[in-house]
Amino acid sequence: MPLTLTLNNVSKAYDDDKILSGLSYTFSAGETHILMGANGCGKSTLLRICALLEQPDSGSLAYSSGNGELQVGLELRRRITLVLPKVGVFNSTVFNNLAYGLKIRSIAKNERTERVIKMLKFIGLEHKKNRNALTLSSGEAQRLGIGRALVIEPDLLFLDEPTASIDNKNRELIEAIILQMKEAGHTTIIMTTHDSSQAERLSKRIILMKNGKLGAA
Repeated sequence: MPLTLTLNNVSKAYDDDKILSGLSYTFSAGETHILMGANGCGKSTLLRICALLEQPDSGSLAYSSGNGELQVGLELRRRITLVLPKVGVFNSTVFNNLAYGLKIRSIAKNERTERVIKMLKFIGLEHKKNRNALTLSSGEAQRLGIGRALVIEPDLLFLDEPTASIDNKNRELIEAIILQMKEAGHTTIIMTTHDSSQAERLSKRIILMKNGKLGAA
């Protein structure tokens, strides 16, 4: 079930540089939210905090589903995931890269195989399933990273500049993946981009980050 994420007066600073300043916002469940803003405005910092990789200096985050607010712990962490601009891949096959997250979650081998094959088709890498992932192009590796996040069926997905520094073909393929996810409505997506036309193609929920706060673009 997709999650709702509510930020309450969240602040973060590095040394004397205040990045987030009393930020409050609610990301609705099952929607695709696009964050925009200048370099250094705090978009990536916000995603890391929301993905539970960093702690805010003050304020709180609340994750909720139809059953109410969720406690921060392993169960919640396994329902959310973050894909970074430059995906790191393992020195193994594309298939094994996709299967890794399922394996550490003790998913049965038959189900792992079924889900990986389905994901290979979804991200357009079925023909490269036995290729060493280190030999993929940057665009293919980015698709693999997104597929590795999606195969675990997250309820909340963070995408930090998922099409940065890749060619138009892979950008279009990644946008198509995001649009299909948006249509399905099973996952809440929070994504950053500098491309205003891309933001408009992917969602009507475009949010501008400025001076450590969020508001309508």
